[in-house]
Amino acid sequence: MQLGLSFSLLLASLLVALSSSEVNAAPLKRNAGMVTLPLKRVHQARDDIHPQILLQQHMNRGHRRLARMTGRAAPNDTELEAALHKRMYLLPYGPGSKRPSKRYYRAGIAEAKAKLIESMTNSATAETNEAFSFGKKGNKGQGAAGQGAAGQGAAGQGAAGKGSAASGSASAAAASATGAGFSEIDLEALTNGGLTDANTPTTQNSLGLDIEANDVGYIATVQMGTPPQDFKLLMDSGSADLWVGSEQCTSTGGGGCGNHTFLGSKSSSSFVDTAKPFQVTYGTGAVSGDIITDNLVVAGLALNAHTFGVATQETPDFSSDDVPFDGLMGLAQSTLSEQQTLTPVESLAKAGLINDAITSFKISRVADQKNDGEVTFGGLDTTKFQTNTLTTFANVNTQGFWEGAVGSFTADGQDLGLTGRTAILDTGTTLIIAPPQDAATVHQAIPGAKSDGQGGFTLPCTTTTSVALSFGGTSFAIDPRDLAFQPVDPNDLTGDCVSGISSGQIGAATEWLVGDVFLKNAYFSTDVTKNQISLAKLS
Repeated sequence: MQLGLSFSLLLASLLVALSSSEVNAAPLKRNAGMVTLPLKRVHQARDDIHPQILLQQHMNRGHRRLARMTGRAAPNDTELEAALHKRMYLLPYGPGSKRPSKRYYRAGIAEAKAKLIESMTNSATAETNEAFSFGKKGNKGQGAAGQGAAGQGAAGQGAAGKGSAASGSASAAAASATGAGFSEIDLEALTNGGLTDANTPTTQNSLGLDIEANDVGYIATVQMGTPPQDFKLLMDSGSADLWVGSEQCTSTGGGGCGNHTFLGSKSSSSFVDTAKPFQVTYGTGAVSGDIITDNLVVAGLALNAHTFGVATQETPDFSSDDVPFDGLMGLAQSTLSEQQTLTPVESLAKAGLINDAITSFKISRVADQKNDGEVTFGGLDTTKFQTNTLTTFANVNTQGFWEGAVGSFTADGQDLGLTGRTAILDTGTTLIIAPPQDAATVHQAIPGAKSDGQGGFTLPCTTTTSVALSFGGTSFAIDPRDLAFQPVDPNDLTGDCVSGISSGQIGAATEWLVGDVFLKNAYFSTDVTKNQISLAKLS
């Protein structure tokens, strides 16, 4: 049946703006030598974008990041747009029909969604319309999940009848861990969007990490300028530049840089522009502007006249009103910095404010409802991991990324025969991007997994297969819930899910880009001085 949906309208739906909540992170009392920031998960609504489109967006971003990390030519915009077009062609409502995952695409969603639904209502059958709908937000009866296989959504009636969202979601999370299907908690986060705030840390020197959507990204808050203002920053171990928007910021998409907090001489008396330019291109999005100096406070530790950047121009991936962060903090090694300056953790160590240039991450998953994610500067928080599992290994990357040798890959304990591989560990990437043949090998070991023909894979939402990567002689398993990244059909939580591991077309045949799908399952620490990486199993 012809639904009359143009590619231009579908592309418009990709640039969707999603609401976010305020960041209320504040530094706690500190011990000498170690500082921790809270990371918040940023929720982003996904009910307007089909899961296969979201998957291609994640993959496009990962491909560009991996190209930049390895010094190879990145795919150009035409190639990436062609990949999105091909996926749209194969969608159930596209000219050729199929299935999705994304990141920095957050522009005016409501209007685009309304037009899509109206068009489909006028030209499609009720069955097709229901299959496309991702549920209604805010209805107490149905809930964010809509009517799924288990009954009505998490906010309304579940399989056991009426109950609170918390109790229904908790049971859904537990069921997912035992192969019962995709968690309604994750689905609610996926469709509703926004930030899941971190709990107040129970340990000293800690600030929580807030979580974006269904574990898409992690955000912390720092203070900049005089008087100090709060800035929300995406924490990224895969880049090495710190920037926020300038008071003169403009968007390449036209207009200003959205409803964000900006820095400049009007708002800060300590702001000094060096008149030196900088430019950074990410897997998705780019910024350019001036290198400046201004006061920076990280978890209460003051770096006066710190050197970083203000963006005078941002792509819509960053400038949209609904992008829930004001800038980005790169936490790779400063040898990678486009601004050619020290990262905040290196500056804190140089100033003697922390013991060493160590950054440690404990990132949480929304389905667990612990909201205990943290980023720590100057050391490791031993309350977050099993100390007898701590393994430390060399950073094999010479550019400044954090990359370690992978000893083995297994599925349910079976060695997959993939040797000589390395993995770039990157908190700024949501998925795992593997070389095509490696990705195929992994999915061949997962019952029910299959390729979508576009570099992505699907697997049963009910999978219990445990895929593990070994570093330094210790094996770290990926929770099956993280492998089942999101459902292909949000009304069928026991059907097929988009895999958290996809194939990359860029990089050597032995290089993996390993993001949050894996890092949620380990305590992750980096040490600039010793040029080494540590991983440990979580407590």
